[in-house]
Amino acid sequence: MIYGYARVSSNGQDLAQQLAQLDAAGCTKIYREKMSGGTAERPQLKRAIGALDADDVLMVTSTDRLARNTRDLLNILHTVKEAGAGFRSIAEPMVDTTSQFADVIIAVLGVAASYERHRITERTAAGRVQAKARGVKFGRRAALTPHQQAEALKRLTAGDTQRTVAALLGVNQATISRLYRTKD
Repeated sequence: MIYGYARVSSNGQDLAQQLAQLDAAGCTKIYREKMSGGTAERPQLKRAIGALDADDVLMVTSTDRLARNTRDLLNILHTVKEAGAGFRSIAEPMVDTTSQFADVIIAVLGVAASYERHRITERTAAGRVQAKARGVKFGRRAALTPHQQAEALKRLTAGDTQRTVAALLGVNQATISRLYRTKD
């Protein structure tokens, strides 16, 4: 049996073109979804994969309708393969796990996923360096302003307890303790 899966990102978009292509390709049942591909929980995709038996095929019009990135696609292909089923994409005929080249296709997609992760890491690091050069601060905001820190240290030196100073400034006692330990 050939199952189709059609997805659009929002209710304002139309599934008609995908449905027509999947119907023309011989899909006997088509699962329809109107939600972002970035959402991990897609109930209709889960139902489509759950319906697969050995020798069935899950078909999409394009892999971007199924997965947001190569890693996600590989995970879905693995799940389909575990069910004993195959996968085909109409727009990308080379992505066909029912062919004799299925293992090669999956290996190439694995390399692409690895490269994609590497590039994302590089771009993130470069963006972080540029942001730091512009003076962007990373991490959590300090619990106390410099003025509050000075006030806390002044009160501690005057004999107030850490608990009292923490309550006065509305922070946890550990914050005051840490400030006191690192004052030098």
